[in-house]
Parts: sequence; C-alpha cells; structure tokens
Amino acid sequence: MSTQKSSDSSGSPQAALLIGALGVVYGDIGTSPLYTVKVALSGTGTPDVEHILGMLSLLFWMLILVVSLKYVTCILRADNRGEGGTLALMELAMRGRPERTRWRLAILGLIGAALFYGDSMITPAISVLSAVEGIGVVSHGLDSWVVPIAVVVLMALFMVQSRGTGTVGRLFGPVMLVWFLVLGILGGWRIAEQPQVLQAVNPIWALRFIGDAPWETFLALGALVLALTGAEALYADMGHFGGPVIRRAWFALVLPALVLCYFGQGALLLSDPSAIRNPFFLLAPEWGLIPLVGLATVATIIASQSVISGAFSVTRQAVQLGYWPRMVIQHTSAREEGQIYLPRVNWLLLLAVLVLTLAFRSSDSLAHAYGFAVTGTMLMTSLLAFAVLPRASRGLRRAAWLTLITLFLLIDILLFTSNTLKLHEGGWLPLMVGIALLTLMVTWKQGRQRIHDTLAGDHQPLVSFMESLEAYPPTRVPGTAVFMSMIVGTVPPALLHNLKHNKVLHEQALFLTIEVADEPYVPFSERVRVERVSRSSWQAVARWGFKQEPNVPQVVEQIAQEVSDLNLEPMQTSYFLSRQTVIVVRRLPWHQSWRRHLFAFMARNASRTTRFYKIPPNRVVEMGMQMEL
Repeated sequence: MSTQKSSDSSGSPQAALLIGALGVVYGDIGTSPLYTVKVALSGTGTPDVEHILGMLSLLFWMLILVVSLKYVTCILRADNRGEGGTLALMELAMRGRPERTRWRLAILGLIGAALFYGDSMITPAISVLSAVEGIGVVSHGLDSWVVPIAVVVLMALFMVQSRGTGTVGRLFGPVMLVWFLVLGILGGWRIAEQPQVLQAVNPIWALRFIGDAPWETFLALGALVLALTGAEALYADMGHFGGPVIRRAWFALVLPALVLCYFGQGALLLSDPSAIRNPFFLLAPEWGLIPLVGLATVATIIASQSVISGAFSVTRQAVQLGYWPRMVIQHTSAREEGQIYLPRVNWLLLLAVLVLTLAFRSSDSLAHAYGFAVTGTMLMTSLLAFAVLPRASRGLRRAAWLTLITLFLLIDILLFTSNTLKLHEGGWLPLMVGIALLTLMVTWKQGRQRIHDTLAGDHQPLVSFMESLEAYPPTRVPGTAVFMSMIVGTVPPALLHNLKHNKVLHEQALFLTIEVADEPYVPFSERVRVERVSRSSWQAVARWGFKQEPNVPQVVEQIAQEVSDLNLEPMQTSYFLSRQTVIVVRRLPWHQSWRRHLFAFMARNASRTTRFYKIPPNRVVEMGMQMEL
C-alpha cells in the first residue's frame, strides 16, 4: 500500500517522497489558514494590537507544542510495525493486556475512529466553502454563488473516487508545494510591511493575553484549534511515507510556511483591522485574488481527498478487526494496495457533506462543529499514548515520557472542553455522529463475539470427530472440500450440515480459519500454518494484518505448494460455508432487544462472505443456519 515502498523500489530520491508527503499528509493542516484567523478574531469586533499579538502568540505555541512536539516528535514513535493512526495505536496499546483493560483501550480507540468520521464529513464542506468564499472578496455580487459552486465541486470530487487517486495523486504533491510557497511568500510580504508582528513569537504575549482575559482565552482555544486540524493525519499516514520523511517535510517547509501565513494575516490586521472580513484572501494584491481563489480551491480538494481516503482506510481496518460488517472493497490501482474505494462509505459521506454544506452555508458556521471532532480525536490519541510510549522505558526515561504525555493530555483537555461549550452551535453534530458510529461498532463486535461463543459451546473437537468419521466413513466423493471454520480445532457447522443433508464426504478435507493479527501486515512467508488432522484432512490457519485483505484462493494455492499430498486443483476444490441468519427473540422487551435488532440488521446488510474473501462463487456451497439472539 505504501507510497514509501513504491518509491523506494523505483529508486526515486527522498525529494519525491517529501513532495508526495505534502499532498497526502499536509493537505488538511495546510488549508487551515483559510479560516483560522478569521474565525478566531471575527467574534471580537475590531481587534486591537494586544489582541492580535496575543492570539498569534497562542496560535504559534500551539503549533509548536501540539504538532511539532506532540505529534511530529513524540507520537510518531508509537508505530505499530511502521503504521500509525488511532486503530493501529489501539491495537498496539491492547497487546499483552488483560481482557478488561483491552476492552477499555478498545473503547478509546473506537471513540477516536468514530470522531474521525465526523472530521471526514466536515473537512470537505468547510475547506471547499472557505476556498469558494474567496469569490466574495473579488465581488460581493458573487456571494450567492458560493454554496452552489461548492456543491458542484464536492459532487465532482466524490463522483471521481471510484476511478482512484493514482493519476490525480501524482499532482497532489507539486500543487501543495506551490500552495505552501505561496502561503510563505504572501505572509512574508505582509510581515515585511509590519515587522512588529514578529513579537508574537515571544510567549510573554500569550501569557499576558491569558492573564488579562482568561475566560476569553479559553473560549478562543475553540477557534485556534482549527490551526491544528490535520495533525492526526501526520500519524495516520506514517505507513505511507515513514516518520523521518514526515518530520523533514514539516520542519523544512510546512511549519515555516504556516507561521509566515498566520503572522502575515496578523500583520495585515495591524495595518488594516477591517481586513478581518477575510484576512487570508486580502493578503494577496488585487491582481492575484482570482488566481489565489483557484489555487485555494484545488488545495481544499486535495485536503478533502486526504480525509476521504482516510475514511476508506479506517473503515477497512475496522472491518478487518471485527468492529464493522464486511463491506465491498475495490482496488483502484494494480500496484498500490492502499488505493481503495468503498462505494457505501463514499456515497454516505457525500450525502453527509452535502447536507452540512446546505445547512450551515458558510465556513464560519461549520468551524464550531469542526473543533469538537478534531479535539476529541486528539484527546483519544493522548490517552492511548499513555498506554504505549512509557511502556518500554524505565527510570528517568519513563518519567520523562509520563511528564510529556501528561502535558499533552492537559492541553488536549483544555482544547476539548473549550469546544464542548460550542455544542449548541454545531458541536452536537460530530458528537451525534460519534455516538451513533460507536454504538454500531460496539454492537457489531459484541454480537459477533456472542455468535462465536455460542458456536464454541456447541462444537465438537475436530480431531476425534474426523478420526471417528474415517473409521465409519460415509459415501466418499472425488475432490477436495474446503470448509471455512470460525473456530480452530472444532467441527464447522457446514460439515455437519453437509453430512446431514447430502450424506457424503469428499476424498480430502481442508478446514480453513481466517485470523486477523494485531499488526498491520503479516509477511507472505508467515501467512499460513497447516497441521494434519487425520489421514485425509488438514487444519490450516491463515493470518492477515489489519491493513491487508484476506484472499482465500491465494492462500489455498500457498497451502497446495506446502502440502504435496493435498489436492487443491481449482476445478477439483469446492468451498463450504455456513451462513448464519440472526433471529431476535420476540419475548424480550424493546429496551433489552433493540441492540439485537440492530445487530441483525447489520448482519443482513453485510457483504457476502464469498465476495469478501474473494472465493469464486461457482465453487461455493453455502449451508444456511438460524441463530437466536
């Protein structure tokens, strides 16, 4: 999947990786200057010098502490075999823990993942709206066209997802390189006109601002956090580029460009406070407004693409880890495993984004909802980091980690609580989305576990069953039967149903169980282990990482190469699966059965096992069974 792998294998220089990281990793945080200063200062009337410098100082030190120190320097070290992101961190934190602790850590990870979907809904809407709003600076007569143009741009963006991001993706890095250079140049030009704005680098301005107006500062944090949106992408996309490349791109270009742009907007406001109506676009000279609107629109499309692709990736991980029903996953590239497309996720996201755009109609209105989703995810990351980073250290090193993470946690709590005050202004939206998705994921996981426990209690040991079956065999038919087994070492229901109804057994039988590892990738050489059960039957366990997709015919071919006396010729092999239909007990009251009904609905709408495991449908025999919940 990784861009890093493909680039390394083709011998591309580090510069190509750095430019690629600009497009994939930094699109979201790179478009934050479009609206952050405007939202942070517009609610205070005409800003004065102390207010502007205090806000800029707070913003600068938040970038240093939260992004540079927390994410770029520390959190990137918490990698799960090179992969990052909330679910990868969750699996890393759960490794080796007792069951009760594992479940608590899982809830934290799932909350972070659920809030990320809220982020994925809001980012395209707020980013594209903020870019298109630039036409109102060109002419107020175009204000009424902002929402229609934004809707058209968003619809086009989601409609091309099925074609994949490979071709467009190659343009992302160079475009974002131009974007960051333009941010730096425009900001530097304005700073040169008002160099006193550089005083804001001194943290005394931030401390003075906090001391003079502590409550106002606390409220302002809810807007200033918009400058940190996309910080989670630094961690989530670590597997694509690697920590060193992400760090170099941040410190060499992204951070300087962002600081220059934010300070440039502050310098503009020092000379012309009325520019608060849109300080970003007013950075440019009049002749540069239209080109800047065009460039900003392209940059926001790139930022939106990053979170859409992230939603696809998170959904695939949730499916593999058993927190989400099986879904259709289409690969849009023959070479890059990470370029995937999930039709259901894409169209549901589009519907949500269009509703947000038409309901809120401006980037200022959406900003209140945005901060809650971002800070909630950041808080979950800090809590999970507590369980990971100090774990392998001892003595002073462990104490240093605990001190640092405590600092990060305090900052995240301040940012999160500041945004909770805006629940009534839009923060309720990602909260409701998060609660709904968390309920769905926990319901699916617990429902599958209940089915697993029920089957485990009813099953017979496989070895003794097969030995007795061979001692008193039914009618044997030519070929090999592959029985998909949910629980290793037990008799799968499909075998019992086949014997009961068809009263035959194939000459050879392979019992195959699919497992998902707590690491992102399992090497091909470690994919499968096979044991002989009886004279004519074998048990195989195939393991995939949570960022890989199971492929049963591929692993069957691998088994055929390892076990010479097992005939797995495709035309001689049949696959037997048991399909459970969930029936909810009617006698239960509604308050006890609603989650059972929800699980049954999710089970009915899950993708078929044959399609998910890529089993040829013309070689499959499904044996149906009903299960009561």
